[in-house]
Amino acid sequence: MKNILLIGGSYGNGLAIAKELQYENKVFIASRTNDIIAEMNVTHIPFDALTDTLDTTKLPDIIHGFVYCPGSINLRPFRGLKIETFEADMQINFISMVKVIQSILPNLNAAEQSSIVLFSSVAASMGMPFHTSVAAAKGAIEGFAKALAAEYAPKIRVNVIAPSLTDTPLAEKFLSNDEKKEKSALRHPLKRVGSTEDMAQMASFLLSDKSSWISGQIFHVDGGMSTLLVNG
Repeated sequence: MKNILLIGGSYGNGLAIAKELQYENKVFIASRTNDIIAEMNVTHIPFDALTDTLDTTKLPDIIHGFVYCPGSINLRPFRGLKIETFEADMQINFISMVKVIQSILPNLNAAEQSSIVLFSSVAASMGMPFHTSVAAAKGAIEGFAKALAAEYAPKIRVNVIAPSLTDTPLAEKFLSNDEKKEKSALRHPLKRVGSTEDMAQMASFLLSDKSSWISGQIFHVDGGMSTLLVNG
C-alpha cells in the first residue's frame, strides 16, 4: 500500500483523485476544510497552502506519491491586470507548491521510486487571450517539473497534467448554465468539457507503477484542444 499526499483534496480534482485512490492506498489530504472528506478513508491535515507551513510530523516517513491541486483561473484583459494578480497567481500555483515539495523531499527520497503529479493548463502551451497571468504561472510549473524530473531521476518521477476547462468549483462561473456548458463543449474536438474523473484517472495512472518509465512529461488531458482542429 502506497502513501499518497494530496494538497487540496477537499473538492474538485483533488477530491476526485482522493476517491479514486482511497481504497488501495493510504491517502493524506492537506487542505483547509474536511467537510466532504470526513466520511472517506483518508487522513486529513489542516493546511492552507497560502499561509501555512506543512507539518511534516503528521506524515509518514515514506511518501510514494504527491499531488498539488490548488490553482486559480484569472481570465482578464492584460491591460487591466495589476501586478498583484500576477503575484497572487504565481503564489498559489507555483511558489506554495515549491515550498511543499521542498518540505517533503526527504519523504519522497525515502521511497524506492516516488511520483510527483502537478497541474498546469492548456493555456500554458496555447496562445489564448485573457490568460496572461494564469498562463505565466502554469508555464512556470511545466518548466519546473521538467528540470526537477531531470535532477531527481531515477528516484523521483515528475509529470504534469495540463487540462482544458474542467467542471470544477473553480470553473463554476464559466459553466454556470447549460448555454455556457454547450459553448465550452463545442470548443473542444471531443465535444465536452473535462470532468474531475478524467483528471483523477490520469493522476492515478501517473502515481502508479504502471507509469514507472514515464517522467518529465506534460499530459494534455484537454479533449483534443491543444492538438486538433475543431470540426464544425
